[in-house]
Amino acid sequence: QVQLVESGGGLVQAGGSLRLSCTASGGVLSVRTMCWFLQAPGKQRELVADIARGGNTNYVDSVKGRFTISRDNAKNLMLLQMNSLKPEDTALYYCSADVAPDYDGRARQYWGQGTQVTVSS
Repeated sequence: QVQLVESGGGLVQAGGSLRLSCTASGGVLSVRTMCWFLQAPGKQRELVADIARGGNTNYVDSVKGRFTISRDNAKNLMLLQMNSLKPEDTALYYCSADVAPDYDGRARQYWGQGTQVTVSS
């Protein structure tokens, strides 16, 4: 069964850095677009950045120049390097990906369990 597993969250002071990772596993045939979302307390989940299989990327304006999304297709791995973190970046971060499982090859959207990022001022 396809699973997305995130790691790398934690507590950091403002101005610090964290790197989040997300790995797709469990009968994966192919992984298409991969994304990072965040959900702050009391707010809706919102897209932070996405990366196509070919490497094209998009970022929400609030993280441009501070966050970098990347992927390793051979490992079904996606990273989010977060620099110059601000208290307003505090949220639960989720990875999501369009994954085609090997049992039918039909792409579906899968979600990770979320990893907490807390930035103290």
